[in-house]
Amino acid sequence: MRVPDRARDPLDHLIRSTVPTTVASAAPLRTGGTRSRAGNAMARTRAGLLDGARRAVGTQGTRRTTMNDIAAQAGVAKATLYNHFRTKDDVWSALVESEVRGIADECAELGLVDALAHAARRLSEHPALRQVADSEPVALAGLLARRRTAAGWQAAEEAVRARLAVDGLAGDDLVLRWLGSHLATPATPPSIRTAAEALARGLPPDPAATDRRAG
Repeated sequence: MRVPDRARDPLDHLIRSTVPTTVASAAPLRTGGTRSRAGNAMARTRAGLLDGARRAVGTQGTRRTTMNDIAAQAGVAKATLYNHFRTKDDVWSALVESEVRGIADECAELGLVDALAHAARRLSEHPALRQVADSEPVALAGLLARRRTAAGWQAAEEAVRARLAVDGLAGDDLVLRWLGSHLATPATPPSIRTAAEALARGLPPDPAATDRRAG
C-alpha cells in the first residue's frame, strides 16, 4: 500500500528513499543524547583546528600559514577544516576570540590584580602573538585596531566588564588599552605586576553599582 508523503523536508525524503515504507511511515525514534554527542564531537574538532592554527601561526606567522598548514597541524583532512571555516580570515577571527575567552577563563577565579597581571603576562608571552609582532607588523596593527564588530574585541570587552563588575568598578576602556599595549610591547612579570597594582588602584567605582547598593 502506498504511504502518503507527510513531509517535504529533504532529510525526511532521504530517509524515506533508503528504508522500507513500513519503517518510514513510523515516527522517527531519537536516541537520547545523540544530538549532544554530535555537538561535542564538532566542538572538539573545532578546538583541535584552532589549536593547529595556533601552532602554525606560532611557527610561521599568519601570512605564510596556509589552510593546508592548519589542517596538517590539526591532523585532519583539509575538507574537515573547510567544514568549519571558509577562509583563513575566519580561522584567525575564531582563534583570536578563542584565545581571549581562554585567558578570561583562566582569570575567572583570581583577584583583580592577579587577573590583570595574568592576562598581561599571557599576552606578553603568547608565542603566536610574538611571531606576528616580530614578522608581520601590519597584521599586528590589525589586531590592535579596536573594532566593535570584531569577535575578539567583543569577547575582551565582555570579559573585562564582567570582571570589573565583581568589584563594583568601571574603567573597562582603560584596562583594555593597557592589556592591548602588551600585544605590541611585551613586559616582564615584575613590571607587569607593578603596573597592574597601580592600574587597579586607579580604577573608578562603577556609578551603577553604587546606585544599586544605595537603593
